[in-house]
Amino acid sequence: MTAAALPEPELPFPSATGRGVKIAVIDSGVNIAHPHITAPIQPVFLNPGNEERSVEDNAGHGTAVTAAIQEKAPDAEYFVIKLFSRSLRTSSERLIEAIQWSIENRMNLVNLSLGTSNPSVRRQLHELAARAQKNDVLLISARSASLEPTFPGAFPEVMGVDVDWELPRQRYRLGPDSTASHFIASGFPRPLPGMPPRKNIHGISFAVANMTGFAARACELAEERTFTGVCDALRRESHRLQIQPQLQQ
Repeated sequence: MTAAALPEPELPFPSATGRGVKIAVIDSGVNIAHPHITAPIQPVFLNPGNEERSVEDNAGHGTAVTAAIQEKAPDAEYFVIKLFSRSLRTSSERLIEAIQWSIENRMNLVNLSLGTSNPSVRRQLHELAARAQKNDVLLISARSASLEPTFPGAFPEVMGVDVDWELPRQRYRLGPDSTASHFIASGFPRPLPGMPPRKNIHGISFAVANMTGFAARACELAEERTFTGVCDALRRESHRLQIQPQLQQ
């Protein structure tokens, strides 16, 4: 006799779908025809005269990231900025351009599946992070990679995300320290039929994407769509769901 599958946990902010929230996804583009891409996509070209007029995803990474966000926030507005292709690498200059565009165009949330530990751009990224926070543009990015802090995710002005492989994809938790903007989520994307989760692409990028989906739901319902307002809403919801931070050993 086969045991019945356990029901998936209720999503945080159960009445929200991300409606009215503008999300910039800075990644490898998106394959709009993919069945997991269900919301309209607005392509963004940073230098229209000097780059390919397409956000077609040659790596699959940006598509999986966008799908993970849309799973939780199907009614948000999506703006896709393609920064890299199969190599999943780009220049600091292009990253800075993409963040600047997001601030100037008043995105509510910016999903960054990348960061840098390069000290030469740390000051400039910190200035951008502070500018984003001041303009109520919430940057969401990986806080670390291989135990090394990455930026802008490690700045207090950014929602920094770490990964917990044991968390369900429908949950997040608070970071173990007192940083108001530190959150932890699952590193798995949306599942593909017939493929075990660890055979699919996975990693810190998807913890960021899953957290962006939760933040979109929080942003829709927040009394103030500010950095502090959204982070506070996420923290309150984690207590409502009794998701407690784990103390560092």
